[in-house]
Amino acid sequence: MTSLSLAVVLQASIVATGADTYTAAHKVTTKTGQPMVVLVGAEWCSACVEMKEEVLPQAEKRGLLRKVVFASVNVDRQRRLSQQLTGGGPIPQLLMFRRTAKGWKRRKLVGGQSIGTVESFINQGMALDKAAKKIAVKKPERKAVGS
Repeated sequence: MTSLSLAVVLQASIVATGADTYTAAHKVTTKTGQPMVVLVGAEWCSACVEMKEEVLPQAEKRGLLRKVVFASVNVDRQRRLSQQLTGGGPIPQLLMFRRTAKGWKRRKLVGGQSIGTVESFINQGMALDKAAKKIAVKKPERKAVGS
């Protein structure tokens, strides 16, 4: 099985089983380089609940979550991880991590968001990812001195 096939199978199993854990998503994104989107929130946060129960299902219907590896992190159950991801900032936060030639890049949206904003956030991140990969491929070869 090729690594791309394995990535597709892993992503499908994550989506199909609802196993949107950070650990599983991190493994997939590290292996494949596919961008990862993480929702950091809490059950007591009304904006977080709205994002998780209304906005993200719409994003899934539109196919946006198939473009990325997705995970959700609960600040009450995963305090250390949520602190690392948000720096202790307000919730909800929607974060996107993209691997580039210069390391991982992070983008974020803070607060409750509409489906339109989430769609733009993911599509812009995907466009940045695609552009960065094109630039990495088009770098000219260096010629040896005296050639």
